[in-house]
Amino acid sequence: MLGKKLVTAQKRGETRALCLGLGMVACSMMMYFFIGITIVPFYTNSVWTTETVCKVLKANIKDKVFCPNSEGSEDEEIFPYPCLQVWVNLTASGQEVMLYQTEDTLERNPKCSYVPDKLENSKEVKARIETIASNFKKYQTFPCYYDPGGTQTNVILSRLYPSKGLLFAFLWPTLMFTGGCLIIVLVKISQYVSVLSAWQ
Repeated sequence: MLGKKLVTAQKRGETRALCLGLGMVACSMMMYFFIGITIVPFYTNSVWTTETVCKVLKANIKDKVFCPNSEGSEDEEIFPYPCLQVWVNLTASGQEVMLYQTEDTLERNPKCSYVPDKLENSKEVKARIETIASNFKKYQTFPCYYDPGGTQTNVILSRLYPSKGLLFAFLWPTLMFTGGCLIIVLVKISQYVSVLSAWQ
C-alpha cells in the first residue's frame, strides 16, 4: 500500500516537473518571437552601425519648435520646446554633420538634435536642454555612430538597440529555454531509471 502511494506521488511529481519544463520552453519561444518582431527589426534597419569619434563644433539652442509626442497624435498632445542643434566634426570623414540623440530623434524632428519627452512643466524641459547643451560644450570629444554606406550624412549619439542590448534581450529566453529542456531531460532520465529498476 505504501509502495503504491510512493509510486503515485512520484508520477505526480514527474508530471508537474514535465509540465513546468514544457511551460518554460513554450514561454521562451514566445519571448523569442516577441523579440524577433519588435527589437530585431529596429536593430537590423539601423544604418548607423560604425562607431567613431565626434568633436563638437557648435551647440546652439534655437527658438521653440512644436513637435507631436507621437505619430498621429492629437493637437493637444503637441508641445513646444527649445530646439537644440549640435554640429560635430566626424573624425572618419572630416565632415561637419548634425548630431542626433538616437534614430528615433531624427524621425520625430530632423531639425533638432534632442527631442524631450512631454512634460507638464516647460521650465524643466528648458533646464534639461540647457544642461545637455552645456555638457556638449564641456565634453568636446565623444564616441558616436555614423552610416558607413553614406545613405545618412548625420550621426547619432547612441543606438536604441546596440549589440550588447540585443544579446541581453536574448539572454533571458535562452536561459529559460535551457532550464526547461534540462528539466524535461531529467524527468525522462528519472522515468527511464524507474522502469529499469522495475524490470530488475
